[in-house]
Amino acid sequence: MNADPGAGGEDERETPSDDSVPDEEREALVTIAHGAVVTSGGVSGQRALTAATEFVLARGLGPTAYGVYALAWRIAQLLSRLVTFGSVPTLQRYLPEYADDPARRGTVAGLAYATTLGFGAAIAAGVWLAAPRINDLTVEEAAFPGAMRAFGFLVGLLGVVMVASAIFRAVGSARGEIAFNKLLRPGVRLVAAVAALAAGYSIGGVAVGIVAATALLAAVAVPLSARVTGVVPSLRGARREARRFYDHAAPVAMSSLGKVFQNRVDVLLVGALLTATAAGVYNVVLVLIAIAWIPLMSFNQLLPPVASDLYANDRTATLNAVYSSVTRQIVTAVVPILVVLAVYGRELLGLFGDPYVAGYLPLVVYLGGVFVGSAVGATGWLLMMTDHQYARMALDWLLAVLNVALTYAFVVRFGLVGAALGTSLAIAGQNGIQVLLLRRFEGLWPFDRTFLTPLAAGVAALLVARAVRAVVPGLAAVVVGGVLGLATYAAALRRLGVDPRDRLVASHLAGRYRAALARRLDR
Repeated sequence: MNADPGAGGEDERETPSDDSVPDEEREALVTIAHGAVVTSGGVSGQRALTAATEFVLARGLGPTAYGVYALAWRIAQLLSRLVTFGSVPTLQRYLPEYADDPARRGTVAGLAYATTLGFGAAIAAGVWLAAPRINDLTVEEAAFPGAMRAFGFLVGLLGVVMVASAIFRAVGSARGEIAFNKLLRPGVRLVAAVAALAAGYSIGGVAVGIVAATALLAAVAVPLSARVTGVVPSLRGARREARRFYDHAAPVAMSSLGKVFQNRVDVLLVGALLTATAAGVYNVVLVLIAIAWIPLMSFNQLLPPVASDLYANDRTATLNAVYSSVTRQIVTAVVPILVVLAVYGRELLGLFGDPYVAGYLPLVVYLGGVFVGSAVGATGWLLMMTDHQYARMALDWLLAVLNVALTYAFVVRFGLVGAALGTSLAIAGQNGIQVLLLRRFEGLWPFDRTFLTPLAAGVAALLVARAVRAVVPGLAAVVVGGVLGLATYAAALRRLGVDPRDRLVASHLAGRYRAALARRLDR
């Protein structure tokens, strides 16, 4: 599909007044922003629960045992990216399109569940057989094979919860996806970990407890998703639907596999080339890095179905305007988070224990990749929603091969910093190329001069935060510097001027939330 004339040119895009935003664009922006607001709360809760779990385990197990657990957990997380075999993006692509055909929707959902269960069983069997060999190649600790085998069963269960959550998301329900995928999934892990440690268990008991708790969550998620969304999974008509389903899912799955080697090979190489303690330190770094991804994840919550609908209706110009505005909003939200993590990373890592402060430099290096990945917006999703999944697959694998070689060399030469450097370069490289592909294929281009405003405000916040750190000691600097830095950032944005589209979205949502609050208070 070709872009509408002028859809991608930044020079042809004028800054609108509040009243000049077309209704279709206004509706899309408000829908995505509302989803981002709802999601940001859920994702923030998810990150808080995850950080609490890692804090409890890091303190309760000790650096070496925690490193063994962290490696097994991260491998399971990597495999969970593959277990749905591309079903999650495929649900985002086709459930909105089949809105008027409940039977076809049910078939797509049925294929997603069946695919996930099949790959989950295969992964569990493979992990069971490979766990001793993985241990020999990595940490060489007696507790690792048992934990890894338990987590092998966890992968399929996580996949089921992800599919159920994706159905909520595909029909435009951010709350359902947030409840199961963002809150309950890490919540049951925290409860299981605390219970296992309180009962005196070590790594194996923690792993078994997490698997049992996740199994209960999956048993609840599937029927509740069907009842709330009306998308009842079925394999009736699966043979007719399978070809189109897997034509989209298969290249997405191959992209996911490529991305494991592209920007998650660092976890495997740290475990293979460094120590169990280093694996634990790097895992804590990834816990903090996950906070920086919150804005991108939040805005991406409802962008895929909105983009799919606009693209299917040949509204490329509107899609480009929405892409530009949403990307600028992501940048505006992520900059202050990056400032706090970069300036106060040592203090935040120290909360997990003194050994983890060694992860500060890898943290800062990794933040560079987060900035680039956030600054280009939802490039990967947009390639998939505009039916360019094969181009993304080829790019994922091209960069995966290059990244494995570079990251291996970096880890051998620089240790933990090398792991972060390789991943950061991979994230920056892929997202940079993807934004160029979107411009080439569809004429989509998000950038204009309005992106300079949050960057300039971020520089002001950075200077204030560093000044506070120089005069205020310890964790008090995080609180004082964070508050003053955010205040400086907000004041600078106000002074430099907020884009009218962003102002429009903020005022519309504020009015909606005030009205909702007033209705609740009147009850």
